[in-house]
Amino acid sequence: MRMDDLYAEIILDHSRAPHHAGLREPFDAQTHQVNPTCGDEVTLRLAVQRGEDGGLAVQDVSFDALGCSISQASVSVMTDLVIGESLAHAQKMLAAFEAMITSKGADPGDENLLGDAVAFAGVAQYPNRVKCALLGWKAFKLAAAQAEVGAT
Repeated sequence: MRMDDLYAEIILDHSRAPHHAGLREPFDAQTHQVNPTCGDEVTLRLAVQRGEDGGLAVQDVSFDALGCSISQASVSVMTDLVIGESLAHAQKMLAAFEAMITSKGADPGDENLLGDAVAFAGVAQYPNRVKCALLGWKAFKLAAAQAEVGAT
């Protein structure tokens, strides 16, 4: 199996059966984002907890989304990656994903950091789809900022 085929399969699997879909409680922050280009939408909830080191950790992420397979799969993969991570590490993943997806194909992504999210590297070659792939990640970024403010 070629890597492109494997990546396509990851995206299809997550779009058919998104992980962590369905809004759950309790949560510390919620955000709703819309891609004005295509109408994709995501409402994302984030629950955090204070770790032993005093920093915040992602306890749970849940979402409700309407849209294309790229946006659905991307938010699903993102939830798998960030749950259980420190908020600081999750934000590093977000920055790496954003750099990869906006690189127009120049950045293949760091699989050690991004795991299955590198499946979206090919999306970078399609400018109309970049916002779709980023929608859930941007929602997470805003929810994380809300959670940090609320935790202080």
